[in-house]
Amino acid sequence: MNIRVPALALKVRKPMLQNKEAKIWYGFPLSLFWGYISIAVFMTGDGFELAFLSHYIKSLGFTSSEASLAFTVYGLAAALSAWISGVLAEIITPQRTMMIGFCLWCVFHILFILFGLELKSFPLILLFYGIRGFAYPLFLYSFIVLIVHNVKKENSSSALGWYWAVYSIGIGVAGSYIPSFTIPHIGEIGTLWLALVFCVSGGIIAMLSLRNIPFLYADSRKREGNFKELSRAATLIYTNKNIFYSSIVRIINTLSLFGFAVIMPMFFIDRLGFTTSEWLQVWAAFFLTTIFSNIFWGIAAERLGWMKVIKWYGCIGMAISSLSFYYIPLYFGHDFIMALIPAISLGVFVAAFVPMAAVFPALEPEHKGAAISVYNLSAGLSNFLAPAIAAAILPFFDTIGVVIAYTTLYLLAFILCHFIDVEQPVFVKKEKAVELRR
Repeated sequence: MNIRVPALALKVRKPMLQNKEAKIWYGFPLSLFWGYISIAVFMTGDGFELAFLSHYIKSLGFTSSEASLAFTVYGLAAALSAWISGVLAEIITPQRTMMIGFCLWCVFHILFILFGLELKSFPLILLFYGIRGFAYPLFLYSFIVLIVHNVKKENSSSALGWYWAVYSIGIGVAGSYIPSFTIPHIGEIGTLWLALVFCVSGGIIAMLSLRNIPFLYADSRKREGNFKELSRAATLIYTNKNIFYSSIVRIINTLSLFGFAVIMPMFFIDRLGFTTSEWLQVWAAFFLTTIFSNIFWGIAAERLGWMKVIKWYGCIGMAISSLSFYYIPLYFGHDFIMALIPAISLGVFVAAFVPMAAVFPALEPEHKGAAISVYNLSAGLSNFLAPAIAAAILPFFDTIGVVIAYTTLYLLAFILCHFIDVEQPVFVKKEKAVELRR
């Protein structure tokens, strides 16, 4: 499918200037409405296996560590893809990058099912699941580039809050609730085939709805500059200390999200006696909460301050919630209602990191593509390190060891937040307004 970039976009010196004046509804950019919908639908399919695949791989005769290794390889591929997605989107346009990710995902999802899971071949599981892990960030994170280029800087936090909200609707809520009902009837493999239907639908919605969203297509000179941006995406980590600290905080952000999806199915199902459907509904409650908390913290951070929200509600909130996600179910046993309490708490506070997506480009306003790539790389590394930490600790310290490791890292992130110096646009404008009054 060829995505045509309007001729008007080629002539505009500042990308999508007219879209920056587009209507914003409670922080939501209306011009990108169907793009947000495509993310929700695509990530529904991508999220189907998140909370049951580790347990299913184990049921095929593999060990818990091998199941964690599959997610580790997946996360490593996702981290690499996430790193290049921001700059690649600026080189060939976000629309084309999303199309590449969409096509790769569909092809390797089919191969993963047919030759990995059906044949019970662990090497092929690693190979095809890993390549599929490379595909989804190209689709998911390229859309962030469209948001950043279409929305005013002072509205970026709330617009990204909506982005993570629809992400949660897809990967977490629909992606967990639907399998909880389909697995008893069509099984895990049938559910994975159903996932393909959602991803194809989401990809088609994106390709049709975003093709006329103007973006400054790179000519040869611009393209060379953007390839330099890709290398800058690596050097920024050590040339800008604020980016370095922010990167570590972003990596820590979703450790529990990706790590608990791997270790908690075995804890809840094998140890506490929950059914697969019950566990999936607990996990879905976590993501259901993030729909509202992503929007809330995105808007609240523009008023309270990005770093204040990240530091006090994100880091400290997640440290407490991670511990409670283990100890409350352990104490009450097979009690579905009590298991919902820490799940909801986790959903409230993991979203307090939403402003991080606005912090990175604000720290490097002249190199937004590179800054977003570092942000994406950090998100991908979180996807990689969460199961890697689990795989390393589980054989020696069981589930509680992994939980304590994650909690300790959230406290480390709290400390690092004190060293990140970023100017929030809204606050700068207020200070200038006060000075003018004087």
